[in-house]
Amino acid sequence: MTTTGEEHTAAGTGPWWWVGWRSAVLDAGLALASAVECGGEGVRFAHDAGLPAPVGVAFGAIAGSVLLVRRKWPIAVVLVSIAITPAQMGFLMGLVGLYTLAASELPRRIIAALAGMSFAGMLIVTFVRTHQGVVRGDVAMGDWFVPFASLTTAIGMTAPPVLLGLYMGARRRLMESLRERADSLERELQLLAERAEERAEWARNEERTRIAREMHDVVAHRVSLMVVHAAALQAIARKDPEKAVKNAALVGDMGRQALTELREMLGVLRTGGLDARVPSVPLAAVGAAAAAAASRAADDSGAGEGPSLAEIDELIGQSAAAGMVVALSVEGDLRGYAREIEQTAYRVVQEALTNVHKHAAGAKTYVRLAHRVSEIAMQVENECPPEVGVGSSARLPSGGNGLLGMKERVAALGGVFVSGPTDAGGFRVSAVIPA
Repeated sequence: MTTTGEEHTAAGTGPWWWVGWRSAVLDAGLALASAVECGGEGVRFAHDAGLPAPVGVAFGAIAGSVLLVRRKWPIAVVLVSIAITPAQMGFLMGLVGLYTLAASELPRRIIAALAGMSFAGMLIVTFVRTHQGVVRGDVAMGDWFVPFASLTTAIGMTAPPVLLGLYMGARRRLMESLRERADSLERELQLLAERAEERAEWARNEERTRIAREMHDVVAHRVSLMVVHAAALQAIARKDPEKAVKNAALVGDMGRQALTELREMLGVLRTGGLDARVPSVPLAAVGAAAAAAASRAADDSGAGEGPSLAEIDELIGQSAAAGMVVALSVEGDLRGYAREIEQTAYRVVQEALTNVHKHAAGAKTYVRLAHRVSEIAMQVENECPPEVGVGSSARLPSGGNGLLGMKERVAALGGVFVSGPTDAGGFRVSAVIPA
């Protein structure tokens, strides 16, 4: 409704201190009405004061027009209305001025003081005028009528505008508070939505990384062995037909296993694309399928609980069958670990052997496992590869994601992963996982 102060006027869009043009027109209308009222009452004031009528009219019009600045200086309007109360003019200005004062942001003590002054002025003026009327005989009432009329008039001219102004000011402040709360809530909701979108995007990226890592771990090892066996098959096809047939059977078995694992990982995506009721498949479901397929990568039959340290011998045997000279040494007693720990340890050894097939074909390799009190350590180290080897013609491609995937797996379990070349020209992969 009505406010005062520089803060509010600065936020307005109307002329000067008004909030808007509508408020300016309203105040101009009220000021005009007050000027007309005070100007009309100024005729009687001029007659009583012995002044020319035009002087009284001009005085009343000027005093009444002060209502134009009620929003900017409500105290001045109330003081002017109190000052002209003895002249029995400015009733509209007094009512509107008190209302504006009570609805403003001024301290309550100032509002109470000015309202009390206005009440006292109206009470005294009404008492004097009524008493004069009773004395002159204009009012045929008893002596009780003078204080009654004075008190009633003073209360009626003061209490209603003040109470209404206080109510409207409190209501306006409440609405502003609610509006600020709504704006704050909207900003918080927008911020939460942005954070949720960021978290969703982060989750999608994490799941994509996980899917890529699982597919790499599942397929890369078997396909690498297939390429190595195929290269060996090409070299011995004419010299040793029986070994060539055996290698061909191994290549076929590994290819079928790789295809089975790929079908398990991609089956969720294929099903989601055919089902019209499911427009998209969550990446978490794909990641779960990839993880399930990865857990069966070392199991020829496709069943079981997934790769474990007990299957390291079989993994070493597959590499040995592909022509790698590999030695396994185990320190400590094998004991049961959490499934994630055993799978991660298996994958580290598997990927390290795959890298040897890719980059150091024919090099002698050492696989070491150490079962300690609170951790399990593994190391795969290969010697410098020979210049010319049977497997060197395989020309296995590398995507550069194997070491990164191993490091991510180990770090996810709170372990430490280190890899790099050795002084002898080979390569070493080491990992320690808390047990």
